[in-house]
Amino acid sequence: MTDLVTDERVDDAQPNAGGPDSPTYAWAAAEPRPRKSRKALWIGLGAGAAVVALAASSLILIAPGTAVAGVGVGLLTPGAAIDAVQQRLASTTIVLTGDGGDTVVTGADLGASVDAEGMIEAAYADHPLWNVTSWFPESAVAEVSIDEEAATSALRAGAPQLYTDPVDATLVFDEESGAYVAEAAEEGAGIDVEAVRAALQEAFESGRTRVELTPSIAPVQATTPTYVAESTADQLNTILKTAGFYVGDERVVPVSAAVARSWLTVSPAGDGTFEISADEAAIEKLLPGLAAKVDRAPVNARVVTDSDGEVLQELAPGVTGRVLGDTSDVASEYAAQLATGSARYELPVEVTEFDTAALARRVEVDLGTQTLYMFENEKVVRSFPISSGLSTTPTTQGHFRVFAFVRIQDMGCFPGAEYCTADIPWVAYFNGDQAFHGAYWHNNFGNPMSHGCVNMPISTAKALYDWLAVGTEVWIHA
Repeated sequence: MTDLVTDERVDDAQPNAGGPDSPTYAWAAAEPRPRKSRKALWIGLGAGAAVVALAASSLILIAPGTAVAGVGVGLLTPGAAIDAVQQRLASTTIVLTGDGGDTVVTGADLGASVDAEGMIEAAYADHPLWNVTSWFPESAVAEVSIDEEAATSALRAGAPQLYTDPVDATLVFDEESGAYVAEAAEEGAGIDVEAVRAALQEAFESGRTRVELTPSIAPVQATTPTYVAESTADQLNTILKTAGFYVGDERVVPVSAAVARSWLTVSPAGDGTFEISADEAAIEKLLPGLAAKVDRAPVNARVVTDSDGEVLQELAPGVTGRVLGDTSDVASEYAAQLATGSARYELPVEVTEFDTAALARRVEVDLGTQTLYMFENEKVVRSFPISSGLSTTPTTQGHFRVFAFVRIQDMGCFPGAEYCTADIPWVAYFNGDQAFHGAYWHNNFGNPMSHGCVNMPISTAKALYDWLAVGTEVWIHA
């Protein structure tokens, strides 16, 4: 809306409706309405955004004053903090003074590392920006590790004068003793890597980026130590002693130490050990002759039984037969086995079982004919004249079994005895004090002559003694 105002001027073009003395009225132009100020609004929006940003950042930043191993990581994101820790460690410099010749190496040269990711994750978890009570904590300690191989390489390149190379242990074959022997390793020397690591640790934790160190010298062990060579020598010598083709525990085809050694090649391996290899083609040459030494027919067992088949004695054990099996893979398998240090190769064989021959033995004495018969499986295998007891001291008739053997003894030699005969040989008792035995005092066999025993010539008595077994059946009859 416009305001109504007066004006003394008279516009001739417009009549004065109020008369010549009346003032003239006209509508004045309206003044523009003042614009509303938005300054406060923009200020308010900016402050709000800042509050939101601060709140958001408090969720992803580490609290101020936080340090890990002397590296300040406050107000950094975990990713930036990890980079800061790793970069500080990589750039930390160690200067070797004295005999080190002012050699300069960095953490990066030494292959230095810390568990930056793990420590930063722990720092962020314990000290987030939003938790003001966790601000400015004590610095976390980090364990610095170095790559020993990289460190040694860098230090040796910078100060070669401080290094003496070690000498690896070796193996040689002693012709005089016919055995492998180890030649001892010799220690070298070089900069103590652990002392360098400790210096780097101290510098890193204290926040220094440069530290000087007078290097200390430590022994440098050989890649192949003496004990490895000695162990390998023992392994090789065992091969030379035990090489061969076996069936069970039997070495049916021995391989001489000289031949076994000719098969073997021993060379250093890259890991400080020795590698053993065997010549498969040389082993293959032995295979055609194996069958003649391995194959054998079975040998039957022989046992003594009574008439009921009960075994009384084993005369000979049975031996299984065998036939050599497929040898197409023997050379390759044996070569691979020798490489592991095992020289006992188990041959493939097919086994043939043995039979058991049973000899049912018994003795029959015919008092009427004064004859002894030896039966085997109901066949007489031997007979001969004997002398049984006189009519006043008869040999008892009946069925008996042999129960004891005496190589030689005196008979009847005790107080009150009717007789005394010394050194009676090959005695086999079958009934109380009645026995088969040899008689050297007469040669009247075929006629009764004894005090109840069955006499026979000494050589015959020995043959019977050896043929009998405990439990052999004896039949004495007229």
